[in-house]
Amino acid sequence: MVTNRRAPNEALRTALAESKLSYDELARAVRAIAAESGDALKTNRSAVAHWVAGRPPTPRTASYVAEALSRALGRHVDPADLGLAHGPDQQAPGQLGLRLGSDPVAMLRRLGAADIERRGILTGAAYSVAAAALPLGAEQAIEYQRRASTYRAGRAEIEAVRDMTEMYTRIDERHGGQHGRAAVVQYLTSDVARLCRADYAREADRAAMLSSAAEVAYLCGWKTYDAGEHGLAQRYYLQAYQLTKEAGDDLHQAFILRILAHNGMDIRRPEHTLDLADAALERARHADPCTLALFEVTRARALANAGRRPEATTQLRQAQDHVLRGDEAELPHWAALWGSARACISSHSAKTMVAMKDHAAAERHYAISARSRPSPEYTRITALTIAAQGREQARQGHVEQACATWDRALTMLDGVRSSRAADAVSGMRRTLGPLLRRGARRAAELDERARDWQLSHA
Repeated sequence: MVTNRRAPNEALRTALAESKLSYDELARAVRAIAAESGDALKTNRSAVAHWVAGRPPTPRTASYVAEALSRALGRHVDPADLGLAHGPDQQAPGQLGLRLGSDPVAMLRRLGAADIERRGILTGAAYSVAAAALPLGAEQAIEYQRRASTYRAGRAEIEAVRDMTEMYTRIDERHGGQHGRAAVVQYLTSDVARLCRADYAREADRAAMLSSAAEVAYLCGWKTYDAGEHGLAQRYYLQAYQLTKEAGDDLHQAFILRILAHNGMDIRRPEHTLDLADAALERARHADPCTLALFEVTRARALANAGRRPEATTQLRQAQDHVLRGDEAELPHWAALWGSARACISSHSAKTMVAMKDHAAAERHYAISARSRPSPEYTRITALTIAAQGREQARQGHVEQACATWDRALTMLDGVRSSRAADAVSGMRRTLGPLLRRGARRAAELDERARDWQLSHA
């Protein structure tokens, strides 16, 4: 009699033993990582036992298992390493973009196609703690083999890509990341990818195009982050980093390391953020004062999150001094895209103060940042900054002030499509909850307005 018994999954069993996680602990970690991606799983020890016995989970769950074990082991493992891969190429689709390969253009085409098609395995992918450290590893050789091309390009095409990136960035800042997102991804995977493959008379022009492509990939990551899809955002950032490496632009590489550090801090995954901030600042040592300040304030925030308050305070003062001495006209194109360096330094100074629980100073810096940006052009970030200012007022017990501040933020957020905006409004309502139970009229009026915003932006 022939039986179809599955062979036990020895790779998974070995990884579990090395991690010292029990079946219950792995199940709990998988549920937590799924929740980070908005996925409610009911994984239990019985499910883990089935996987070890040779019955694989779904591809999406396999990616969560790989992330759970990556975090436990302190190194990157993917489903294929655990005997959980699906498909003939033995790479689970949820791992797409989590490696720094030799052809970032091809990877971005695949990543963008999955994004446009809204494949849940990627749009709901978990943030990978292990992958966050990939840019910190040993330098990888660029083995990208240029393909023969009959298409020639030069400075005019580089300027066209920059102009398009500026336009899409303005739309993003004014209306939120969900406006035009598919258009930006389509532009990256079609026109920009083709221009990266073109022939250039000068190597400097080819490098400039790769750097411009990195700006578009960064914008795709930013829009994805603004939609709350943190695992996918991380993948765009990693491929943008690889483009800057191929372009040979150390300072632009530093800028991508900087956003990877901020991304980890923003979603409360600080494991590699200080190392990323250190690496970014080291590459930016010879930058102009305004640009240097952007890296210094990132390190200050990372130090504060690591509990190193005296060092954070010193680093923060250095950033503030540099931005005051600097000329914003000297900012590189990829930094100038995102507006005033002074406003950015003030915003991240506030976040540094939040990490150090100095809510009065955080409130003050948020207010300075909001005043430093022209509202119509930077609607979303100004509104989010004002909302954060209100949160810090509420934490100090200044409820009336907070309500007035939040009222301003809600006015500016009208029509903005952003997961971060939705989170800010939800945060307002959570804070107002106890006041509603005490019958506070001002809180009730603001809560009703916030609820109306949620209904109209659902």
